[in-house]
Amino acid sequence: MTSPVSPTPERRWRDDLHLAHLIADHADKLTAARFEAQDFEVETKPDLTPVTDADRATETLVREHLARARGRDAVVGEEFGTTGYSSRKWVVDPIDGTKSYVRGVPVWATLIGLVEDEEVVVGLVSAPALGRRWWAVKGGGAWTGRSLSSARQVRASGVALLADASLSYSSLSGWAERRRLRAMLSLMQQCWRTRAYGDFWSYMLVAEGAVDLAAEPELNLYDMAALVPIVTEAGGRFTSLDGAPGPWGGDALATNGHLHEAALALLGQDSD
Repeated sequence: MTSPVSPTPERRWRDDLHLAHLIADHADKLTAARFEAQDFEVETKPDLTPVTDADRATETLVREHLARARGRDAVVGEEFGTTGYSSRKWVVDPIDGTKSYVRGVPVWATLIGLVEDEEVVVGLVSAPALGRRWWAVKGGGAWTGRSLSSARQVRASGVALLADASLSYSSLSGWAERRRLRAMLSLMQQCWRTRAYGDFWSYMLVAEGAVDLAAEPELNLYDMAALVPIVTEAGGRFTSLDGAPGPWGGDALATNGHLHEAALALLGQDSD
């Protein structure tokens, strides 16, 4: 009698990926319509970051879909916190890049990640104003396109020297606030090119090989979870600034893999 064949990682979470795409389709309609109309209300949260009623409406939409399709799973969201206690957790940022969203800049996206036993196994980033979407499942590679049926695989770059590398970041103020500006400037000075593409886009450009490194000094789980499998399945690395893998460290360094240790060494220099 033959033993049953275990599903490959990609097949194991295929239905979850399809669900993430379906939810993103609905979220895109809401966020894009509100972005084009600019009819949202903007408030300031206690941490001084902006939030719109579109953020809350989008997270509510995502949670409603998950409640119907994955009622036993937990959900972690930026606007409404954590619900449920399952080892399977959907991690949602309804609008990553809200500051861009409220100013009419098209660099914003809905992030949907699935964590299983403390590992991110599915990640999807949907940026309707850019006409782009990226996704990955553990063991299945990283992809971009408008849909599952119209996609191309993406790979991180092969750049092996910081002197030839392109670095993206969001701002310098956060590095200064955390007394790590000197270390970040050291990394910037070593690189061939630096640009502040910002937010999710920096990491998607790493996955595509258009940028070689991206780093930020303070992030939350919902900012990072969906990004991790896309970068790693593209052949890159995603860690905290201390080198711990995954989205758990409160900050991030993503690279093509070849440059990771050199970047970690520079970012680990003494504080200002």
